[in-house]
Amino acid sequence: MAGTLREILAGHLRSALEASGLDPSRGDVTAAADTRFGDYQSNAAMVLAKEQKRNPRELAGGILEHLDVSGISAPPEVAGAGFLNFRIEPAFLAGTLRELASDPRLGVPVAAEPKRIVLDFSSPNVAKPMHVGHIRSTILGDCLARVARFLGHEVITDNHIGDWGTQFGKVIYGWKHFLERESLERDAISELVRLYREVNRIEETDEEVRKAAREELVKLQAGDPENLAIWKQTVELSWKEFEKLYSLLDIHFDERLGESAYNDALAPLCEDLHGRGIAEVSEGALCLFFRDIPALSEKPAIIRKSDGGFLYATTDLATIQYRVKRWKPDAIWYVVGPPQPRTSSKSLPQ
Repeated sequence: MAGTLREILAGHLRSALEASGLDPSRGDVTAAADTRFGDYQSNAAMVLAKEQKRNPRELAGGILEHLDVSGISAPPEVAGAGFLNFRIEPAFLAGTLRELASDPRLGVPVAAEPKRIVLDFSSPNVAKPMHVGHIRSTILGDCLARVARFLGHEVITDNHIGDWGTQFGKVIYGWKHFLERESLERDAISELVRLYREVNRIEETDEEVRKAAREELVKLQAGDPENLAIWKQTVELSWKEFEKLYSLLDIHFDERLGESAYNDALAPLCEDLHGRGIAEVSEGALCLFFRDIPALSEKPAIIRKSDGGFLYATTDLATIQYRVKRWKPDAIWYVVGPPQPRTSSKSLPQ
């Protein structure tokens, strides 16, 4: 079947409009709002009649004189103020279903111009359980990957996990002072969450613990062997937990590069954007401005803080830069949950 049933009917209707001396672009067909009156309908006659100040039922009758949908639908009917109603013939449906059933692709054509698509989805955070946004992104992302591949596109799936950030100072401090090994072996994510919450609770009243947790983070970022070893263990333990869900859902990834993979690229990226005049220094911070977009004109994207620190936006830009160089994709798709939206553009920056 060349096109959907709605598209086939619309094609016949446009031919009838053209034969009637009317604008064929008005030949839209939609599913019937009330199936008592048919399966599909069109308000083309009503729209055209209003434009031409004519009687819509009369105009609809003229269109029917040129509309041939025999073998597909029973003779169309004019209803109400001028709706054209179509009732699909059971024999046509049966024949179409037989045709589809005998086709290995069920009537779905391969894309005429296959694309290379990088698909970013799931993206859970290390040392934390997946929330509903991650689950939604995981299921929708895998669905998009399967559909795009079935259509003939090359899809590279990337699980951009959250494996870096300020929370690790607290997790590492908690690991060193409050870790319960049996709990870690029984349920790693729950134990890691408990450590984070315990340190977070103590910090509220103990400035020394808050300072010590920050120092653990600094040591991690500086490459301290002990802290790096603890961090690597938290990543590995978390991934094992994530894999249980992925295995259950039969979901696989081509790449699994977390935020930490792009650390070395952040400073050079900022220098490059600054040197090319794309980013500007404002109050000590390096920013991207969107002055030509009214809604964003007063909301620059900070990519390097005044103290030299980087943000999630910086990591996202470095991730895009890597993907463009590594994969040379035609498009990058992001499947994100509203609770934690990240970059949401579907195509590549120019």
